[in-house]
Amino acid sequence: MQFPADLRYTKDHEWIRLEGNIATVGITDFAQKELGDIVFVDISATGKALAANEIFGTVEAVKTVSDLYLPVSGTITEVNAGLEGTPENVNKDPYGDGWMIKMTVDNTADVAALLDAAAYEQLVG
Repeated sequence: MQFPADLRYTKDHEWIRLEGNIATVGITDFAQKELGDIVFVDISATGKALAANEIFGTVEAVKTVSDLYLPVSGTITEVNAGLEGTPENVNKDPYGDGWMIKMTVDNTADVAALLDAAAYEQLVG
């Protein structure tokens, strides 16, 4: 399982990559393996300002549907349109082509407060 060191993680299994005040968010390698084959990603929050831990969408696997939680407060600026036709990219490349949203972060210091790779790896074992 991969835990890229340049990312921050939540206990709900989302990852976030910060570049300036713009962040890319997705679900972790651990999460996609736990969910199994992902068949649909539903995110309709573009342009919405949400608080940390608010639900920004859902991911549907063959046997379950799971909510997606925003790691930090901010405004969703883009949804990965590629997931509409190929949701399996979340399984194949969760930290690359399987990203879910881009957002403008309200307070970049909030990202630093999330789990680093070592702490997340310890969390999931």
